[in-house]
Amino acid sequence: MSEYKLYCFAQSGNSYRAALMLNLIGAKWEPVWVDFFKAGETRTPKYREEVNEMGEAPVLVDGKKKLSQSGVIITYLAEKSGKFLPQGDEERLEALRWMIFDNQKINGFLAPYRFLRNWAKGADPAVIAFFKGRLDGNLAILNKRLEGRKFLLGNRPTVADVSMCGYMYYPAEEFGFDIVKDHPAIGAWLERIKLLPNWVHPYELMPGHPLAA
Repeated sequence: MSEYKLYCFAQSGNSYRAALMLNLIGAKWEPVWVDFFKAGETRTPKYREEVNEMGEAPVLVDGKKKLSQSGVIITYLAEKSGKFLPQGDEERLEALRWMIFDNQKINGFLAPYRFLRNWAKGADPAVIAFFKGRLDGNLAILNKRLEGRKFLLGNRPTVADVSMCGYMYYPAEEFGFDIVKDHPAIGAWLERIKLLPNWVHPYELMPGHPLAA
């Protein structure tokens, strides 16, 4: 019997953070597919009333507890399992610092950029170009941080790494550029995460890929 349920869909890097964390801690869990693209399920009154008032995925169900926002979910799972936790107040704050940077500057730009390139009809090329310009600078900051480090905080992975990698395993053709090729330290870090027990690619870990015509 599954300990957790996760409302998610394969194309969502935010969902992937939560799904990957569940896998990495060895949890028993089952995905609940959210039809984001065709049915617009997260925008329905039923979803917002019964699953998440914010109208977003992922949502983690643990018994009677229901959590949304991927950063909250992975932190909850780390604290409950005792795995991937920062050690001490200094590391805790440093992990939080990089998780906020990630949500604002890395995946905060990478996610809408990818969505506009692949699924938004009539997306303005100037907007896409703006996102790409910001991404180039922000990914360079992350690449420099990872030079000489195995993981964001040092020699072992934490919730900050699980958060930061959320969108980076999707195919390069979805971005129109190759993160691994353009930023070698990020590429090496992504390979180290792939070696962690129970790592699975987002399109294999969650339902909904490929998209139905």
